[in-house]
Amino acid sequence: MTPRGRRLPDGFTIRIRADVERRGEKGVLVGGSPLRVVRLSARAWELFEGDRLEVKNATGRAVAERLLDTNLADPDLAGPGPADITVVIPVRDRPDQLDHALAAVHPLPCIVVDDASRDPAPVAAVAARHGARLVTLVENVGPAGARNAGLRHVHTQFVAFVDSDVRVDAATLGRLARHFADPAVALAGPLVQSRARSSRPRWFERYDEQASSLALGTTPCSVRPGAAVGWLPSACVVGRVAHLGAGFDPAMRVGEDVDLVWRLVARGHVVRYEPQETAHHDARPTIGSWLGRKFVYGTGSAGLAARHGTAVAPAVIPPVAAVGAAAVLLHRRWSWPVAAACLIFSQVRLKHVLPDIPGRAGLATRLAARGLGWAVRQESALLVRHSWPAAAALALVSKPVRRAVLAGLLVDVAVQACELRRPIPPSWLLARQLDNLAYGAGLWVGALHSRSPRSLMPRIPRKNAAASSNGVSP
Repeated sequence: MTPRGRRLPDGFTIRIRADVERRGEKGVLVGGSPLRVVRLSARAWELFEGDRLEVKNATGRAVAERLLDTNLADPDLAGPGPADITVVIPVRDRPDQLDHALAAVHPLPCIVVDDASRDPAPVAAVAARHGARLVTLVENVGPAGARNAGLRHVHTQFVAFVDSDVRVDAATLGRLARHFADPAVALAGPLVQSRARSSRPRWFERYDEQASSLALGTTPCSVRPGAAVGWLPSACVVGRVAHLGAGFDPAMRVGEDVDLVWRLVARGHVVRYEPQETAHHDARPTIGSWLGRKFVYGTGSAGLAARHGTAVAPAVIPPVAAVGAAAVLLHRRWSWPVAAACLIFSQVRLKHVLPDIPGRAGLATRLAARGLGWAVRQESALLVRHSWPAAAALALVSKPVRRAVLAGLLVDVAVQACELRRPIPPSWLLARQLDNLAYGAGLWVGALHSRSPRSLMPRIPRKNAAASSNGVSP
C-alpha cells in the first residue's frame, strides 16, 4: 500500500535493484522484499531508460512509489543532502566516548542530553568544549526518554540521533538526509558496524566487528515488518522532525527503536535503510557486557509483542514449507520424499499464480526451492537461537530432536560461512553459539516475565509471499 499523502516530486529518480530479475518481454519483475512477482503495464515500462525512471508525470510517480515500497527499486540519490540537521546525543557518563562522537559530527549543531550521569562534570566539560547545548536530566529516564528530551529542543527540519559510543561524520548524516526528498520518508539509517576500541581485539570483539546485532546487511531496503530489514537501530538514525511526533516510547528501555519504526510505518510513513553509508559503534570491551547486551536485546521482544502482536514473530513460515523444512532437519529415510513432495506442491501452486511468461515452470521451481531453503534456515534459527531452551530440554529425551538440533547447528554454521565468504575460525563458532544462547535466554526470560508466549511463536502467513502477483497499471 502506498503511504498516505505521498507525492514524489518531479525529478525524483529510482533505479531497479540489481538483484531483481526481469522475465520475458511483458515487463515482469521478480524480486523485492518480501519476494513477489510484479507485472508492469506497457505504458509504465516505456517510462524507463534502462533501469532508471525519472518522475515526470502522474504515471511515473505511481510506478516509482510502487516499486520503492515493494523493494523492487531504490532511490537514485545524488548531491550532498540537506545540512538543516541537529544532532541529539544521549549520554550517561562516558565523557571520552562523547568527546569522539561530538568531534565526528562537527560542524552540525548538537544537543547533549545528560541522562543523570553519576559524575556530570566531565560530561558538561566535553559538551562545552565542542560548543554543544547541554540538557541535564536529574532522573535517569533511559535512552528513549533522553532522546525525546533532546528532540523537544530541536528547531531544525531534521534530527540525527547518535549514541555517545557511535562515530559518524556530518557528511554521512547529510547523505542519509537525501532520502527526505521523498516526502513520505520519516526515518533513515545507515549500516552500523561494530569497531573494537582495544589495540588488540579479543576473539569476541573480532566476532562483533563482523556480526554485530546492529548491522543489518548490505542491501538497501524500505523498512517494515516482514521485509528483509524490519527495523533500524537507534544508535544512529536521521529523522524528519515533523513526522516523529513525540518520538520514542519512554516506557521502553530496550526495543524502543523497533517500536518507533513500526509505529511510523503503521501511520503511513516510510523508513529507509541505507547501507552505503556507515556509522561505527564501539564494541563491548568485556565478554560480560557483550553477552549481557545480547541478553537484553532478547528481553525486548516481549514488550514489542505486547504492542505489535505477530510482527515480532521470530519466524514466518508457510505450512507446506514448514513441513518440508522439518523433514530436512530430521534427516530420516522418509525425509527426502516428504521434502520433495512439499517442493512439488509449492511449485505447482506457484505455477498457477505466476504470470504467463516464458520459463514460468522453471521460475516456479526456483522460487519453491528458495522458499524451502529459507524455511530450513528459519527453523534452524528457532532450534539453536530463539527456542534453544525448549529444544535443549526436548533433546534430552528425544533422539529425533537431537538430530534436528545438530542439523540446525550445521545450517547455522553454513549460513555464516556463506555470508563471510571465508573459512570460519573456531573462536567464531564459539562466539556465534554464545551469541545464540544469550539472545535466546533473554527472549525466554522476557516471555516468562510478561507471562505471554507471543514473542516466541512463529507466524504462519495467510499466503505465500512468493506467490503474490501484483499488477502496476496506472
